[in-house]
Amino acid sequence: MSAETIASGHAETARFDAHGIEPIPEHGRDATPLEQFWIWAGANIAPINWVLGALGVTLGLTVVETLIVVAAGNLIGCAAFGLFNLMGQRTGVNQMLLGRATFGRHGAAVPGVIQGLLATGWVGVNTWVVLDLVMGILARLGVHGGSGTKYLIGGLIMAAQLGLALLGFYAIRTFEKYTVPLTVVVMAVMTVLALARAHPHWSTATHPLGDGGKVTAVTQLLTAIGVGWGISWLPYSGDYSRFVRRGTGERTVFLATAAGVYLPSVWLAALGAVLAGSGGGSDPADLVARTFGVMAIPVLLLIMHGPIATNILNLYSCSLAVLTVGVRAARWKVTLFAGAIASAVLVVFIRSDSFAGAFDNWMSSILVWISPWAAVVAVDFFVRHRGRPDVAALYREDSGEPAFNRPALVSLGLGIVAAWSWQYGLVPVMRGPLARLLAHTDFSWLAGIVVAGGLYCALGLRATERRRLVSEEL
Repeated sequence: MSAETIASGHAETARFDAHGIEPIPEHGRDATPLEQFWIWAGANIAPINWVLGALGVTLGLTVVETLIVVAAGNLIGCAAFGLFNLMGQRTGVNQMLLGRATFGRHGAAVPGVIQGLLATGWVGVNTWVVLDLVMGILARLGVHGGSGTKYLIGGLIMAAQLGLALLGFYAIRTFEKYTVPLTVVVMAVMTVLALARAHPHWSTATHPLGDGGKVTAVTQLLTAIGVGWGISWLPYSGDYSRFVRRGTGERTVFLATAAGVYLPSVWLAALGAVLAGSGGGSDPADLVARTFGVMAIPVLLLIMHGPIATNILNLYSCSLAVLTVGVRAARWKVTLFAGAIASAVLVVFIRSDSFAGAFDNWMSSILVWISPWAAVVAVDFFVRHRGRPDVAALYREDSGEPAFNRPALVSLGLGIVAAWSWQYGLVPVMRGPLARLLAHTDFSWLAGIVVAGGLYCALGLRATERRRLVSEEL
């Protein structure tokens, strides 16, 4: 198969992806903005989004207030996501490896390890959450299965998502390209049926809140499914946009990737809010069974598609993060190892639902590290390097850059502290002093961005200027 054939887009799109963390060569960069859209839409057509939409009503907001928070907040978070996708497109390099330009060749291992561990954890959490939901819906439809059924369904889901992640980007692209449009059609039909049966109380809260309580609820929803939702995907962005054809308009890439997260997230969260506002409660199994009745079977298939479409991204990005740290192995071998770890985590979760629930609550605190990390990376890429870092230097030991960029690492550390201080999470230890002091509000993402980004502007750019002056004197 010639490079020209591949580049023209006529080759089999599900071919094996042998790429690791080296820049994607020209003949391998054949992805289109529409394919990027399907990748991110697939990852976000997931039941967790309508559960989080129902959360707004459960917290005491009206349906209208929930819709405003979700729609407006996602504009900010998804715009940041679209901007980060430009990094991968410009350089052909995965997101965590780009961190070498920011944190230093060895300093980049810090966020790389964090991302690798969290991505693996998310595979177990996502599969467990959806598996529990599937079993709940089957039970309400009169189909009762024991632990054997649970392990069987979990094993099938895990095998499917691991197989696709092992094949790599091209298989992921093909899977999303051909399955997501079908899930969109199913979801559209289900939305029409749901709205026909729903009679939401648009402007009446399930339990009225005072002004302070309403502010708390708004900030919690902004973090869960508003601004924080788009930000939570930032560490994954360049891993997929690095395959976009060089020369593709950046505006198109920005809009396609941002819309891929925005549209399904807002759509499903709005549906969840409307159903919850109709008195359907917030339990996802109840929402599906009561709203759709026998038509819950197509929704059940949609639900099972959700973790696969999301976890193939987690497994693939996990392997790239591990390779960035310095592990020398083929990407597919690292992916296989990550899948084995995630499978073990899933077994532990199935055997201990209480532990799984506690772990899920911990995972919801990821913005504590992602928001300051994103601020430092954005300042470094778009300001310090003017959007065009030296890609070749990312792979050289003697690049002239420090192995550990201390200003970046210090800014990241202090940004994490700032984010934690203004977080009001589900786990008591993740309720910072500033959040408790300021009416139990959660602006962790904003505190992390402002502190880390501001510090790096002051420290990092100044250090770069000093090194430049010293170099000129020599």
